[in-house]
Amino acid sequence: MRKLLVSACLIGDPVRYDGRSKALKNDKLDNLLKQDRVVRFCPEVAGGLSVPRDASEIQQGDGFSVIAGQSTVSTLNGNNVTNAFISGAGKALELCRQHRIKVAILTESSPSCGSHQIYDGSFTGHPRTGVGVTTALLRGHGISVFNQHQIDDAIKHLA
Repeated sequence: MRKLLVSACLIGDPVRYDGRSKALKNDKLDNLLKQDRVVRFCPEVAGGLSVPRDASEIQQGDGFSVIAGQSTVSTLNGNNVTNAFISGAGKALELCRQHRIKVAILTESSPSCGSHQIYDGSFTGHPRTGVGVTTALLRGHGISVFNQHQIDDAIKHLA
């Protein structure tokens, strides 16, 4: 039985930087939860960041450049949290390997989980094309990453 990695905040866990969740209501995802086919995970918390925590954004580049050591992730207050983001991404990959997960649904726009867009690093709410650190690492290891607006596509890919 194939499992799916899902951002914990999308399942309703209050793990986002602001201490809230981004809970979804989706019957197909609910069915997978009931079948114990969903592994919930927050890479930022797994990487050692607290809840709540300062907002973070990738400074130039995206998750691929962070992994390559060419960009950093910093908080609104200027603290470098790159290592926490890389650590959390690594733990997500370990979890996927442990459960033989090949498909993930992660939270769009997140500096960890964004699959198509992230914020531009200015902390002004301006999105730009790019992926988060966890998405970059997972995709680099052959795991398909979708966002919360692509649940049907992710479930089809799971089959």
